[in-house]
Amino acid sequence: MIQLDGMGLSVEDVVSIAYGRDEVSIAASSIEKMSASRRFVEEAMISSQPVYALNTGVGLLANIALGHSEIEEMQVNLVRSHCCGVGQPLSREIVRGLMAIRANVLAKGVSGIRPVIAERICDLLNCGITPVIPARGSVGASGDLAPLAHMALTLIGEGDAEFEGKVRPSLECLQAAGLEPLQLQAKEGISLLNGTQAMLSIGCLQLHELETLFVAAQTTAALTMEALRGTPVPFDARLHGVRPHPGQVHSAAHIRGLLAESPIPRTQGKNRRIQDAYCLRCIPQVHGAAWDTIREARRVFEIELNSATDNPLVFDEDILSGGNFHGAPLALTLDYLAIAICQIAGISERRTERLLNPTLNEGLPAFLASTPGIESGLMIAQVTAAALYAEMRVLATPASTGSLPTSGNQEDFVSMGMTSALKLEQSVGLARTIIAIELLAATRALDFRGEGETTPVLQEVVRRFREHVPGWTKDCVLSTPIKNADKFIAAGLLNSIEVSAAVVA
Repeated sequence: MIQLDGMGLSVEDVVSIAYGRDEVSIAASSIEKMSASRRFVEEAMISSQPVYALNTGVGLLANIALGHSEIEEMQVNLVRSHCCGVGQPLSREIVRGLMAIRANVLAKGVSGIRPVIAERICDLLNCGITPVIPARGSVGASGDLAPLAHMALTLIGEGDAEFEGKVRPSLECLQAAGLEPLQLQAKEGISLLNGTQAMLSIGCLQLHELETLFVAAQTTAALTMEALRGTPVPFDARLHGVRPHPGQVHSAAHIRGLLAESPIPRTQGKNRRIQDAYCLRCIPQVHGAAWDTIREARRVFEIELNSATDNPLVFDEDILSGGNFHGAPLALTLDYLAIAICQIAGISERRTERLLNPTLNEGLPAFLASTPGIESGLMIAQVTAAALYAEMRVLATPASTGSLPTSGNQEDFVSMGMTSALKLEQSVGLARTIIAIELLAATRALDFRGEGETTPVLQEVVRRFREHVPGWTKDCVLSTPIKNADKFIAAGLLNSIEVSAAVVA
């Protein structure tokens, strides 16, 4: 059971809840805070002073005062009118992550809503009721309005949800789970809608994928180094000590560990290698820069996970209207991640080219074909990698620079963070396939080199890989091994490969 208190939610918690590995509840301390802020909201309702979204309209309609009898109707209308999402639904995991983060934000106790609102979101998670939320329709300010509205719609017993493997009306799902629809009161509709939880849920899940993918990219690059007889000199700790970017140091140390005890005589004889091409020599600089971006994203996401992002917010004796819902911190970070993963994918594609090109691959068969000419080997697999990389370059174009005014120009500078998140989700999947293609090529190249022609650690990598993706002798349909290599990487089966701490130091 993960207790939500608005302060301690982690990326790992979000991933665990998203995949149904943990149930959730609201901490007792948060119930007290939420109840206190709710009492202040109820007192403010008695006053004739206008309070945004409590007794006024929203957006450009904020100057329209509401009568007491209209307040609850307005909250329900807010939810219905903001349900403008279109396109394919977000995945079950993204929606569950979104719900967990939203409940945690409410648990901070500054939203002025009844505790039952956050508790009911937990009920949906624990019962396995997942609102159907279309992926598109958010500009990331005032937060992810449309996605969050579709979540709120299920809470009031409207719209559709998935329950026990079937999509059906939300009211039926609630009734089947023994839950009643919520009757929203003052402030509660707007408190469910304002926030960055859709883009943040995608960000957290993709960050988890990227951390796994980084290990795969490093390990695959080491396999390629061995297959191409690359020199280990560029990974020497002294080089990175005088340019100590943390990611660069980390990447070089990891590669040193993977290449330890290599049987390849790289430094003897008149034909010894002096320098490798950049795609081998500059692995720590490129991979390391991406790793630093991943670590910075984790810092940003973990702040946002425990931040109040709705509006207005309740502080002791004041209700303040601000802009914490604006997605700029996430939008910039999500765009940065898409650029970083494009770097990792691009250098991987270049390594695949060197493995296949007979003028560059150090005596390996052309295109790693058993009988070049009669067979094409992995020639077109590299074409696929190039095609995917071309798509990634488009997806790396920032969305955060593309604000378009909305809501009668009241919301005149928006983040476009949800677009950034959706682009990143696509990019991570494409990058994984590009690295999977390099992994296929590198392991096949080592097959040609012969048994024992790599380090003990990398021999174990090849052994594990071959359990899931067998080798082949003649041309075959490569879509299947590419797909299986992709699954192998996604499953994180390279993350448990250990390298010598003595070598890494």
